[in-house]
Amino acid sequence: MLLAVWGFLRRHKKKCFFLGAFLGGVYVLGKYGQKKMKEIQEREAAEYIAQARRQYHFESNQRTCNITVLSMLPTLRDALMYQLNTESLTSLLKNKPANKLEIWGDLKIISFTRSIVAVYSTCMLVVLLRVQLNIIGGYIYLDNAAVCKNETTLLAPPDVQQQYLSSIQHLLGDGLIELITVVKKAVQKVFMSVSLKHALSLLDLDEKLREIRRAVEEPEDNFTSEETGSHSLLCHYMMPDEENPLASQANGLTEKDITTIKLLNETRDMLESPDFNRVLTSCLNRGFSRLLDNMAEFFKPTEQDICHTASMNSLSSVSLPLAKIIPIINGQIHLICSETPSHFVQDLLMMEQVKNFAANVYEAFSTPQQLQK
Repeated sequence: MLLAVWGFLRRHKKKCFFLGAFLGGVYVLGKYGQKKMKEIQEREAAEYIAQARRQYHFESNQRTCNITVLSMLPTLRDALMYQLNTESLTSLLKNKPANKLEIWGDLKIISFTRSIVAVYSTCMLVVLLRVQLNIIGGYIYLDNAAVCKNETTLLAPPDVQQQYLSSIQHLLGDGLIELITVVKKAVQKVFMSVSLKHALSLLDLDEKLREIRRAVEEPEDNFTSEETGSHSLLCHYMMPDEENPLASQANGLTEKDITTIKLLNETRDMLESPDFNRVLTSCLNRGFSRLLDNMAEFFKPTEQDICHTASMNSLSSVSLPLAKIIPIINGQIHLICSETPSHFVQDLLMMEQVKNFAANVYEAFSTPQQLQK
């Protein structure tokens, strides 16, 4: 038997050699293919886990954004009510003073200014915090990944995070005061000559709000337009135009200060982007629309009005004297700056433009390749 096999191999030794080489090659290639397939599967699994982890961190970060916005609304409301105090004026009117018309005139301007600034500042707070918390969230994600790899250099240490996020105080302080000044000037221009007895419909109010918005948001001349380019003039109220005060210190800048300045400059660049301008404008459009919706409850037509105005636009079917509109607009701040989820804030937080913009910011600052660009 063995001699027969040996004889067969001697007669066909070349064929056997090539067959053995072929089978050996197939075996080696098979092993190599299995190894590469395993590497690909492991790499895909690692990428999937990393992506899932990043998605979970992003969604958690958005919940933090929403909670932070709601927690800061009482502070914003208190600041507005302090700067634009209508309660003292209404108390004076109850005593029927001799200068009643003068007080009513002040109440008219301050009431409209307060609610309009409340819409602006709430929209700014929502979008600005989306930018800041997603920038810092992206850095935190990268820092967590670095810790897993035993890397000790952090992009955003906790003390830097605290210093950076404290910059929101500009919107609640100096920025808010400047915004109030600009809006009050626009309100005076639009409403100063309007009599308390003059009747206004929702359509009239909408047009007057548009006039005020144009005065606040649009540049006054061509030079300003060319200077601002495609970014919003409202950026000034969210972050000061000049460099952060830390940057003006000639000496003594710590590593923490330098990192914070870098984050602030990145935020300023983001606020001056066309994308941010579009998102903020969308929020303002939604905000002022919601303001009119809130006021529409007080402009509901009676059955008699419906019979006489069946063919008219519902926005112009009912008119109220300005003296009756003032208390309505004055109370809107409690609906706009409400920490309990109101329709106003909920609308802003759930807008698709805001969500998509937040995702883009987080993507840019949580991906090393994007960050390097």
